[in-house]
Amino acid sequence: MANPTQGKPLLEPQAQSDFRRRLLTWYDAHRRELPWRKDRDPYRVWLSEIMLQQTRVAAVIEKYGQFLDLFPTVEHLATAPQPSVLAAWSGLGYYRRARALHDAARVIVSERGGVFPATAEEWKELPGIGKYTSAAIASIAFGEKVAVVDGNVERVAERLLGAALDVG
Repeated sequence: MANPTQGKPLLEPQAQSDFRRRLLTWYDAHRRELPWRKDRDPYRVWLSEIMLQQTRVAAVIEKYGQFLDLFPTVEHLATAPQPSVLAAWSGLGYYRRARALHDAARVIVSERGGVFPATAEEWKELPGIGKYTSAAIASIAFGEKVAVVDGNVERVAERLLGAALDVG
């Protein structure tokens, strides 16, 4: 459905500021301490975003540290045999994600010299990276001001605004 505001801001500037302040205050009071939130290392952010796709946070917490112990850098991941990567992924399901993660690590190392993409658009060029994941990684790891909109965010915004969003 098209955005009913047709290019106009959904909230007036003061309302935007108030909403932002209230949301960040709530987050500061209620956020969970998660291991991947300790820094903005692009490898760790990327790994967590891929692991969290369609997987419970509790399951990811358990596997995240184990995976990093085996593959502490993108270079370690890129040079690992795929069966080792899949074995380390065991318990997270959706093995297609692990294969794409491994393929993307190989691209980062072989074609980009180990340098991670810095923008959402660049992340989308890698295997297994779509619009949401690219935006999440670029905003968290590199501070890119790009909207990270999943179904939960869209649902809350639509309830607050009383209108359907066109998130394309």
